[in-house]
Amino acid sequence: MFSGLVEAVGMVEHVERTAAGLELGIKCPFEDLADGESIAVNGVCLTVREHGRGWFTVAAAAPTLDRTTLGGWHDGVQVNLERALRLGDRLGGHLVQGHVDGVGRVSGVAEQRDALLLDIALPAELQELFVPLGSVAVDGVSLTVNALSAGTLQVSVIEYTRRHTTLGEVAEGSLVHLEADLIAKYVRQIVEPYLQRLAVGD
Repeated sequence: MFSGLVEAVGMVEHVERTAAGLELGIKCPFEDLADGESIAVNGVCLTVREHGRGWFTVAAAAPTLDRTTLGGWHDGVQVNLERALRLGDRLGGHLVQGHVDGVGRVSGVAEQRDALLLDIALPAELQELFVPLGSVAVDGVSLTVNALSAGTLQVSVIEYTRRHTTLGEVAEGSLVHLEADLIAKYVRQIVEPYLQRLAVGD
């Protein structure tokens, strides 16, 4: 479990196909990682396979590659990093699982005084999971839904977040990982059978 508060920006140093999946070697500032611990890489929960001073490796299996952008990563790609929460940690963002629900495409980037507004086109299957002023994780960053309109979600990225995550570098056309609020997903699962009955007039 994560909070969506990025701890550091790392860099992909190598990408290799192995028996474990797509292996990524990532440069990082962490010096006390442990093999087997969970780490969110651009919002994707992955397991540390090996580590050393200032680096670690993870591997992404086929299901992860199917629902994320990891398959297109290459040497030099910068990534948001967050280590798993400890019990008792402050929850400054929101509860984030590191289970990406889909990939959105940035359809607009605009400066608004001291903030950067990002418009993100949502996959159709995710549109009902967001509400204005609700929570969303974008590439692992906890943000507030600023506005919703016609299948597009807008978030506002403050100056601090621009400097300490990769979101300050996104451009129109960029692909980003999206994770909807955990509560919204459970609510949809619970009410889906009732909505289906209403649809058929049962």
